[in-house]
Amino acid sequence: MKLSEQHIQDLYAFTRNHFVEHYDLQTELVDHLANDIESMWQEKPELEFETARDRAFKKFGVFGFMEAIEQKQKAMNKRYMSYLFKELIQWFKVPQILTTISLFCMYYLAFSSNHVSVFAVFFYLIISAWCIYKSVQLNRQFRRRKEISNKKWLLEEMIFKQAGGISFLFLSQFYNVFNITEEFVNNSYAVIGLTLIFTLLTLVNFISFKLIPDKAEELLNETYPEFSL
Repeated sequence: MKLSEQHIQDLYAFTRNHFVEHYDLQTELVDHLANDIESMWQEKPELEFETARDRAFKKFGVFGFMEAIEQKQKAMNKRYMSYLFKELIQWFKVPQILTTISLFCMYYLAFSSNHVSVFAVFFYLIISAWCIYKSVQLNRQFRRRKEISNKKWLLEEMIFKQAGGISFLFLSQFYNVFNITEEFVNNSYAVIGLTLIFTLLTLVNFISFKLIPDKAEELLNETYPEFSL
């Protein structure tokens, strides 16, 4: 005995009612529940659909789908970070490494000057303003995409919202940046350290807010074959 299309739609609604928001995870859970229900029907064909569904759901434990949601989030976060790392590595290869070296030299010259505090605040404010602008822009894009497809994919949400977490890390350094003094230039290790931090954060922010979102369709089609449908 096989599940009907109506049964499948009921299972999708069931997962949504149990706080599963993302369509990709809903699909995995629906497939799992459907297989379990059909196995029950092989032994007890007279079993009602709702009863079989509830029994299949109970196998997920007291917390229901929460563990499955956490596991999926960890898996997608790992995938996202692999994309980020892959893009970052490219900036240390020819020809992008020329841009990275130029960026490093610019920061180093600025932070090793007697106006280090002014330059630090200036660069910090410029990068922060760009991050905030891109965060708002990406959030709008994500909402429009969701309205068009009427579906919410976990990796898609990460691509368009994960960058906000990276920008928060940068913005959280407000106090440290604004308390850099002119004596800072006397410590060459501190200058190099600050230069490396600004260089890496500039690259990571650019990758997160620009490069990865621009490749969203490619990455989503690669992860979800059904996404293009």
